[in-house]
Amino acid sequence: MSRSSMIQALNSSLRDAMSQDDKVVLLGEDIGTLGGVFRVTAGLKDEFGAERVIDTPLAESGIVGAAIGLAYRGYRPVVEIQFDGFTYPAFDQLVSQLAKMHYRSRGRVKMPVTVRIPYGGGIGSPEHHSESPEAYFAHTAGLRVYAPSSVQDAYSMLRHAIASDDPVIFFEPKRRYHESAQIEREAAEPGPLKAKIVRPGQDATVIGYGPTVYTITEAAQAAEDEGISLEVIDLRSVDPLDMDTVVQSVKHTGKVVIVHEAGPTAGMGAEIATQITERCFDYLEHAPVRVTGFDIPYPPSRLEKHHLPDLDRILTGVDTVMRRNESAHQVSAL
Repeated sequence: MSRSSMIQALNSSLRDAMSQDDKVVLLGEDIGTLGGVFRVTAGLKDEFGAERVIDTPLAESGIVGAAIGLAYRGYRPVVEIQFDGFTYPAFDQLVSQLAKMHYRSRGRVKMPVTVRIPYGGGIGSPEHHSESPEAYFAHTAGLRVYAPSSVQDAYSMLRHAIASDDPVIFFEPKRRYHESAQIEREAAEPGPLKAKIVRPGQDATVIGYGPTVYTITEAAQAAEDEGISLEVIDLRSVDPLDMDTVVQSVKHTGKVVIVHEAGPTAGMGAEIATQITERCFDYLEHAPVRVTGFDIPYPPSRLEKHHLPDLDRILTGVDTVMRRNESAHQVSAL
């Protein structure tokens, strides 16, 4: 095992996939000579050549369209979109073409395309550089949507995505890019991705994915100082959802808080809360609570700390599901 940043883990994952399968090719803006805007692909052009690490024009629709054509010919393309907000020029190709080809061909055509997207806020960038568009793609039948939170998962889940015969939208939490950890370089996980219980607990379940998992874990550590035991679940895969792990936890705790950076309306939290209510209604001691961004365009960098879910907002959500606020109000009313 070696210690790597998340950027290095992603780079190693791409290198290992390309070494083991010469059908794996990379496409994106400035990914070759420059190594990508975040340097995730640094050194890969020198190692594998310009025919497998392809610098493209600034045209996201063309990049994804070229990847679809390569997949038709038996390749496994890995596309880099520079920032989350730059997916929208490619939206038609992603939703109308990439997601539909397998079904349109009655299963005869496979689309093993991985679309890497650095996403989320927290790095002081403006709109179109800090967005969380995962719900668009989770709503689109035919796409898988992954969102690793840890350095190890960045490596192993990218291997899993590249090995998949289905198209995968791979959201990378850019504000976690420079965290480092020991990683085990291994083959892709077999079977569908499962959610992870990052921290076991008894009093309430807190669910997140991608960049929020780190913040939720910090909140759980702070809650422990107050005698509250929180179970932290990292979903890892946004679509398909591993609801079995979630349901088992919620039936145990009876209380749940769901955290994501995107706004609340029609977000992943709404879907997860609905499924929990449908499957765990008799076990719930309080309605599910969402802690999210707000229904606004992503704010200027000086305001983003107020927009993103933080430790205090998560703990307020925990207080709500545990009815601690109600207890405080009752005491003050005496």
